[in-house]
Amino acid sequence: MTKETFSDLVLKSEQTLYRVSMSMLRNESDCEDAVQTAILTAYENLSSLKNEKYFSTWLVRILINVCNKQLKSRSKIISIEDSNHTTEPSTPSPVVDIEVRIALEELPVKFREVIVLYYIEDFSVAEIKRILGIPEGTVKSRLSKGRELLREKLS
Repeated sequence: MTKETFSDLVLKSEQTLYRVSMSMLRNESDCEDAVQTAILTAYENLSSLKNEKYFSTWLVRILINVCNKQLKSRSKIISIEDSNHTTEPSTPSPVVDIEVRIALEELPVKFREVIVLYYIEDFSVAEIKRILGIPEGTVKSRLSKGRELLREKLS
């Protein structure tokens, strides 16, 4: 893959990367750091991508790993600054209204990430399976439980 092709594919994935990281990290600066780290990691490990048609799912998987690392380190260190950051993305998705977005933010990460990938980013169950490295049945059950939790929060 050429640098130009890599850049083009990253630019096409930019909004997806932002929304996925924001749904997990809920913090603008952490989100930006995670996206940049994921892109750099992807570029450095480009040789591990076996099939170019899976670039998007491969890149999102890298991003999710970066976000999970940040969440893990964040749980060890609690900063007063973090509590003052907004949990709302600065550019709200036109697909999701404010009430749904707030309810989505309250979901546990494992349910939130599959809901975002499936309903907002339009990944298939099979693609989510590859991105998250979990069985297809787990993706489906998390989607079901996530929908149930959202229904409860919205009613």
